[in-house]
Formats: sequence, C-alpha cells, structure tokens
Amino acid sequence: MPKLEPPDSHHLSAALGWLELGNPREAQAELDRLPSGLRECPEALLVRWEIEAKAKDWEKSLETARALVAAAPHEPDGWIKLSFSLHELKRTREALDNLLAIEERFPKISIVPYNLACYSCQLGDQPEALRRLVKAFKLGGKEQIKSMALTDLDLKPLWEEILKL
Repeated sequence: MPKLEPPDSHHLSAALGWLELGNPREAQAELDRLPSGLRECPEALLVRWEIEAKAKDWEKSLETARALVAAAPHEPDGWIKLSFSLHELKRTREALDNLLAIEERFPKISIVPYNLACYSCQLGDQPEALRRLVKAFKLGGKEQIKSMALTDLDLKPLWEEILKL
C-alpha cells in the first residue's frame, strides 16, 4: 500500500482541518483530490471514516472500516471503527464480539476496554462493563476516562457507580 507524501499528504491534512472546523463537505472535497490509487491507503480510509461518521452514515462507515481492516489488519483503528459502526447500526452484539476477538492483539489501547464497557453496558451486563471500565482507567488515565464515561450515554446506567470509582 503506497504511503501518502506531498502534495497528496497536504490534501489529507486539509481534509482533517475541514473536519475540525465542522465542514465534512469540504473535507470530502479534499479527500477527492487524492489520486484514485491512494484513496484506499489506511490514512485516507481513516479520514473517510471520520467524514462518514460525522454525517452519521453508519452503513458507509461500516464499509470503510472493513476496507481499513483489510488494508491495515495489524493496526487497532480499523477494528475500533468497525465495532463503533456496528454499534451505531444497533448491532452491538457484533460490535462486542469484534472487539473481543482482537483485544489481546492491542493490550495497551485504552479505547478497546472502554468500548467493550460501553457495549457490555448496552447489552445489560453492568458488572462486565464496570470491570472493563476499570481496565480502561488503568490504561488511559483514570480521571480522563472517568470524565469521558460520565458523559457517555452508552454508560448512563452506570453513572452512579462510575462516580464511586
């Protein structure tokens, strides 16, 4: 898979900038300026996923996440994005199973146990969700993860318990 270099990398940077400014349409326009052979590189796929997620186009984002997993199976991003898309499509059991299958490959990535906590909570397994959340605290910093968890609607059933942690 080719790596993005200038000037193509500038289009990717511009797309990210437009996303940060809240303009996914311009972000997509920048991504479209990439030569077609580079649109399937992992960096471009990650930006495409972010654009689709911003638009809440979960079907497209799922396809993009699958392409990202195929392009970079040894990187956690595609797997995490794939599960997130599945969850947003109300396929939370699949999202959970997807992350469970790869969690040992990425033992130091805090978003993996964090998302497993979210999915477990939504599936009604609060004890498992709390266990996963504590693991995320250890990996990603308790205060930062706790703050995020206390605003995450997927974890709302556990907010009182999270406050006590």
